[in-house]
Amino acid sequence: MEIKKLINNSLKVGLSIMLGGLILYWMYRDFDFKTVADTLMHGMNWTWMLLSFPFGILAQMFRGWRWHLTLEPIGEKPRTSTSINSIFLSYAVSLIVPRIGEFARCGILRRYDGVSFPKALGTVVMERAIDSALVMLIALLTFAFQLRVFNTFFAETGTNLESILSKFSAAGYAVTVVCGVAVLILAWYLLQRFAIYNKVRNMVRGIWQGIMAVRDVKHPWLFVAFTLGIWASYFLHYYLTFFCFEATSHLGMACALVTFIVGSIAVIVPTPNGAGPWHFAVKTMLILYGVGDVDALNFVLIVHSVQTLLVVVLGVYAWTVLSFTRTKSGEMVRC
Repeated sequence: MEIKKLINNSLKVGLSIMLGGLILYWMYRDFDFKTVADTLMHGMNWTWMLLSFPFGILAQMFRGWRWHLTLEPIGEKPRTSTSINSIFLSYAVSLIVPRIGEFARCGILRRYDGVSFPKALGTVVMERAIDSALVMLIALLTFAFQLRVFNTFFAETGTNLESILSKFSAAGYAVTVVCGVAVLILAWYLLQRFAIYNKVRNMVRGIWQGIMAVRDVKHPWLFVAFTLGIWASYFLHYYLTFFCFEATSHLGMACALVTFIVGSIAVIVPTPNGAGPWHFAVKTMLILYGVGDVDALNFVLIVHSVQTLLVVVLGVYAWTVLSFTRTKSGEMVRC
């Protein structure tokens, strides 16, 4: 049974890495990588990239502070430094095995500060549920304010939404609505008979329970502040990189927000640090905003690679610090 589980887990990891690799290969199969070297040496403003680093670090620190806050109501009091270092290390190990970082950080708190692993994992689920709800809300608002961009895209590709709707008569609208309702009813009926229905239902229920769990936090407004701090820092960590490249420096915050949200949704696909899906999603949106194909490919490759390197550096730092950290009982732990 253990061997079967190991094989299944190995297949999941292998498939996720293969998926990311295949997407990247498809995107860069005819790409001249000499342009990347030229951009790195002569076509980038590295000052803006360096200015973005503190926000990447701060985002993870906010996450550590928030996690420390959510553990208090359930009777767990880890050291703040251990909470933050566990976050640093969890992101780094997730580069090797996607999503394993969530379990790794819970294990670190159990090992160093005696925190209950199941309780810690429960707070992680709550955090992720709240983050998912926030991203969905921001996504809806962002896309609502940026519909003009999508309408322009449809017009340029000959699929203008207004021209399509103008061909509908009153009867056509009625038939469309009836068909739409029928499809939804049929989909609901079929989903009830498949396992995916339960998975989706449990996910939605988990998000709602996570949101409601905020009421138990000792300082709810501090929790909200940390949450906003996390996502504001993530956004600035990404947005400042726009000014590193001539092709993106003029695009503005609206474009940055749209591409940031699309990229955040894309990393749901379990590949190492979202490699592949993130590249494709952000590159596609940049082209939608008028960035050239080569410039967009350069942007996503360089930005993702540099920010991934920062994650690795923070992970190495956390591993080094934890190697010299004693448990609460005063024992040294061998990493």
